[in-house]
Amino acid sequence: MPALEFLCKDIGINTNKFTKGELLILEAELFFLICEELKKLFKSHYKNYFSLLNFDFEMEERMIETNFLRFVIVDILSTETYNLLGIALYTQNSEETIYELMSGYNKDPSLLLARKIIELHRKVRPELYRIILKKAIKIE
Repeated sequence: MPALEFLCKDIGINTNKFTKGELLILEAELFFLICEELKKLFKSHYKNYFSLLNFDFEMEERMIETNFLRFVIVDILSTETYNLLGIALYTQNSEETIYELMSGYNKDPSLLLARKIIELHRKVRPELYRIILKKAIKIE
């Protein structure tokens, strides 16, 4: 759980006071909160596109949900820190698999692959994740 320990340390949570089971629940909760905040970010980023296509709320939500990892990959690529091959190597998948996700051909990746992609995104956009996590710990 090194990624969880890093995230918790970053926002001042001492992981030593949690049991292994509690840490798994904490990781799942943080993962969920991060994904929800990223969806909001992507929704605001594509606001003009949705307006142009006259999407209603449900259509916007479906589009964000369906293309979530695609948007994350495009954001990773926009930093120019990694290319498709670099993402593939980091996630231990083929470049073709990452391309299929990015192009929208594969909309149902494994949870493990999704987790690795988000982990990489956190690595290339650490400040964004700090903001999200600080916001998350204020939620009651």
